Amino acid sequence: MSRGFGREKRLLTPRQFKAVFDSPSGKVPGRNVLLLARENDLQHPRLGLVIGKKSVKLSVERNRIKRQIRETFRHHQLELAGWDIVIVARKGLADLDNPELAKQFAKLWRRLSRSPSKTAVEPGAANSTHA
Repeated sequence: MSRGFGREKRLLTPRQFKAVFDSPSGKVPGRNVLLLARENDLQHPRLGLVIGKKSVKLSVERNRIKRQIRETFRHHQLELAGWDIVIVARKGLADLDNPELAKQFAKLWRRLSRSPSKTAVEPGAANSTHA
């Protein structure tokens, strides 16, 4: 698998985002971010970003954050194979500088990849079934 970030490694349509939002099989909360994940039956992970004006005011900051997240995703995608991942930004994310962002996301990727057999990270969520 290449370490690039082409179209096949991105969530592109509203339907793909909705599938992750409606039934995430993994949730990893961070300090200023929420990571939702769902199994995708593919050989590679896909990433979607939700970084709104309400949580990060300046477009320069939103774009910087997106670049940093994509870069850390690129480096960790081998251990994330088989997940559709949506990252939801919260207030305060823009206050982190680039090394802090990279460190926080490296930690979040590790937590997601360690989740047992791709079931939910949250206790009790593994027992729920969706049709």
